[in-house]
Formats: sequence, structure tokens, C-alpha cells
Amino acid sequence: MSEVSTGTIGLDTNVLARYYVADDTDEATQRQRQAARKLIESGQALALSKTVILEFEWVLRGYYGFDREQVGQVFAHLLALPQIEVEDRATVKRAVAVHADGLDFADALHHSSYADCDSVASFDDRGFARRGRSLNLRPPIRVPR
Repeated sequence: MSEVSTGTIGLDTNVLARYYVADDTDEATQRQRQAARKLIESGQALALSKTVILEFEWVLRGYYGFDREQVGQVFAHLLALPQIEVEDRATVKRAVAVHADGLDFADALHHSSYADCDSVASFDDRGFARRGRSLNLRPPIRVPR
């Protein structure tokens, strides 16, 4: 995304949340939701960083209570929007797929970012490494000894 064209607008997590979450609890939130819709549906060139995607998953799951399937549906829609340039799109798509298979999204994004490595080192044997082994992820996740 380092070569984003002039006129492109980068999106923050809160704009995505207003667009995807029907949380019209007050007038200000309703105005923000309308503004987010107007921007995202305008056809304007938009950019989305991996860090915002990571935070957005946490907001959907942790704050709004979305389950894995709902998060996957939101990401599928978001990644299909042609006006949004996603930083490292292939990595994000792999992470979304591995997340759908059961890996924590942050771990899935980390793992997908290391696709060209021989292995991934993590002390999270109960979660990341164990789940990675059960999914037969490549590169393998190893616990340093």
C-alpha cells in the first residue's frame, strides 16, 4: 500500500464499525453511520491497512459480540469492494480463510504474514501452535525449546 494513488482516503476502524454495525443508539452515531455509508459507497478510492483490519476484527468480536461466522461475512464483503485497496490483500485473504477454519484472527494474520518463512516461533503452545498443528498449517508453528 506504499504506492497509494493521490486522492485515496485511508479508512480508520471506527468508520468501518459505523458502516458494518447497526448501532444507531444516538443521533451522533446515526450521523456517523450515514457519513460512513456515503464515503464507502461513493466509489472514492479508499485504502485499508492490515493494522486497521486487525483492530476491526477485535472491535467486531470483542466489543460488538460478533461470532466467527459474522466476522467472516463482514470481511468477505469488505474484501469484495473494488474501491478499497487492501494492504497485502493476499495475506489478509489467507488470514480470513484460516480464521474461518478456527484460528484466532490475530494469529491467522501473523501466520499468513510469515508465509515465506520455514517456520513460525511462538510460546503460545495451547492456542496458536496447537491449533496450527491441528490445521496442518504451513509454515509450521514451533515452540522454541
